[in-house]
Amino acid sequence: MRISKYPKSIALLILVIPWLSAPLLGKESIKRFLPAGIFISFIVHMFNFIAKKRKWWLWYQVLSPKLTWVLPFTWGPFIIGSLWILKYTYGKFFSYLVLNLIVDGAFTYIFVYYFKKTKVFSLLRFKKIQLLSIFMIDTLLLYLFQFFLEKQKGK
Repeated sequence: MRISKYPKSIALLILVIPWLSAPLLGKESIKRFLPAGIFISFIVHMFNFIAKKRKWWLWYQVLSPKLTWVLPFTWGPFIIGSLWILKYTYGKFFSYLVLNLIVDGAFTYIFVYYFKKTKVFSLLRFKKIQLLSIFMIDTLLLYLFQFFLEKQKGK
């Protein structure tokens, strides 16, 4: 079963719809947190490259063999979700960790099953707990990057 007869249209919607909420973040929040969001999105893409080579997981192709579902997910809900989470939890580390654990846990333990059935994403040589661990490492990297940006601005 595929996600739809129109995977390219759905991929475009997955990429664009989250960006519609960006104005609600506010200009200052976007300026403050976008560099960290871009940083972690590149980290996710680099890690996906490694995962693809090692066959840890698979993002099915949507546009072409080189453009898989990882592109719309990373540059759509992932980056915008990171900005929203930073906006409301940056400076409250425990809240930040808990919220990320909830969001990443939902992706790992609920959505991965659905994505496998609809041929969007599948775990191959990776367990769900390993995926959640990678997400939590990304969470820490995002927070650390933002912390160092804030420290630099203070100087």
